[in-house]
Amino acid sequence: MPKRAYLAGPDVFLPEAAAHAARKVAICARHGIEGRPPLNEDIASLAALPEAEAWRSIFAKDLAMMEDCDLVIANLTPFRGASADAGTLVELGWFLGRGRSAFGYSNCALPFAERSARQVAAVPDPMPGLTVGGFGLPDNLMIPGAVLWAGGAAMVVPEDGRDRAFDSLEMFERCVAVAAGRMG
Repeated sequence: MPKRAYLAGPDVFLPEAAAHAARKVAICARHGIEGRPPLNEDIASLAALPEAEAWRSIFAKDLAMMEDCDLVIANLTPFRGASADAGTLVELGWFLGRGRSAFGYSNCALPFAERSARQVAAVPDPMPGLTVGGFGLPDNLMIPGAVLWAGGAAMVVPEDGRDRAFDSLEMFERCVAVAAGRMG
């Protein structure tokens, strides 16, 4: 029976999220992993619910899916800021906290400290004078640390110094290959 991977990330917000998820599932299958994207396919039913019910329904569905998975493969590409998507980080932490395997990738080649400096230059810093120690890492040290701790491998990032498009699947496929190798 193949290992089941929860495919965490803000990819669910892409305009063609279902098609993108299908490509990710196919990549996982080629590597012997069952990919489980947290899509909300029944948008009409969710739209008919009051907001308080809709978000709780999505949360419960995603939590049940995570419970049913052996590992997470997280898209940690910066999302609307210098760092990874907050919801994805909660999901990564959930797997870490349960002692389950976690793997992560980013389509961004720029180290976290440099992205943070660019963010501060573009948007006024509400806490001037604070510094960010980047350590040459792809994101806040707790994120690649969690991936390394829970998956035994570093975050997959472009090694050629060139960013990839947010929806590129090149780093995702490399990450799936790493996960498949580690998971046996």
